[in-house]
Amino acid sequence: MSINKATPQDWNNLRQSYPAIERTAEDTKVDTKDMVNSPGHYTYGNIECIDAIEESMSAEAFRGYCKGAAMKYIWRYERKGKPLEDLQKCRWYLARLIASHQEQSETSK
Repeated sequence: MSINKATPQDWNNLRQSYPAIERTAEDTKVDTKDMVNSPGHYTYGNIECIDAIEESMSAEAFRGYCKGAAMKYIWRYERKGKPLEDLQKCRWYLARLIASHQEQSETSK
């Protein structure tokens, strides 16, 4: 069936089968208190973006992601106007990279 040939009943059936995702103000609230460890704009519902990224890839790929992110913040920390925040973000990604290697070491013992 073409989208152009869909009847109102077809659209109603579609809406019932696939209801819209309801978002609340709480879901979209940005927490400006801690822009390094848990920025609100990186959380949707109860899932933080970094956790979804980690689950979506292998441990090796995730370590590469963390390494690249740490390098990005080191690279630009003198140019964006918030050098301390960028250095803290670099440290955050570096800590995730270290933790990933520690987990690998502990599981391979």
